[in-house]
Amino acid sequence: MFTSTADQAGLKRLKIASQLAEERFPSARRPLDIEWSQIGNARQSGMVSELWAHTLAWADVDPARHPFEMGADGAKELAGLVVPLLPSAEVARENRWRSLDRVTKFLASRYGRWACGWNWSVGEGDVDGGVVEVWCCSSDSVTTPDATAPLVVEALREWRGWLEDLAERFAELAPPGNTAASSADLWYWERACTRLVTVVADRTQAESGWYGHCMQVLRWFLAYNGIDEGQAEEIVQNAVGGRFGSWIAPDVPVVDAVSSRFARGVGGIR
Repeated sequence: MFTSTADQAGLKRLKIASQLAEERFPSARRPLDIEWSQIGNARQSGMVSELWAHTLAWADVDPARHPFEMGADGAKELAGLVVPLLPSAEVARENRWRSLDRVTKFLASRYGRWACGWNWSVGEGDVDGGVVEVWCCSSDSVTTPDATAPLVVEALREWRGWLEDLAERFAELAPPGNTAASSADLWYWERACTRLVTVVADRTQAESGWYGHCMQVLRWFLAYNGIDEGQAEEIVQNAVGGRFGSWIAPDVPVVDAVSSRFARGVGGIR
């Protein structure tokens, strides 16, 4: 049972993600057996799960809530722990969607759910439409365990760097302190949307499915500013839905239109 608006928004995201995955990869369809825990994280069998980066909320990835530091020694230690979890190159090619589940589960249990995005690579990789450049996909990036494990660690650190970069941007773009979201000048929200869309399009190279993460980042920004997750979902969907496409960065008029709708959506919060 869902007990909050945030839970309902989370299930909605899972359903949308599942539909998108089935439309894009019909041969990879699997049943959804969703069972929600008390903290609202989905436990399910299937391609779309709590380990799928598209389902991450800001509370899951906020660097302030999930401290993380890793020097050279820590990276070497982690690589050693990852080695026995890696599949062979043959298994990775044959079972692309699930072959790295053990690695992702280990990283998430060790560092938090934010780590699920470690292999969210640019373009049509393991997840589709992410920002990680050092990792391509399981079928190409997995070679020998000793060679692949350091690559996993490097990908995790790159993903973490992106989250920390976003947190800094959010702080810079947020309206002045102690200003209620709906009371802030719409200019703040319009500026923030424009800059965040631009930076996500750049980091994802506007490749396949990039707009999924773009919408997620906009929701994260609203959550950072204290806006309810359900409201954030509605605001972003109304602003962006259907206006961005794969393999093409939006032009200035489109970004301006989306940013204007985004700002009006925040201003209309009651």
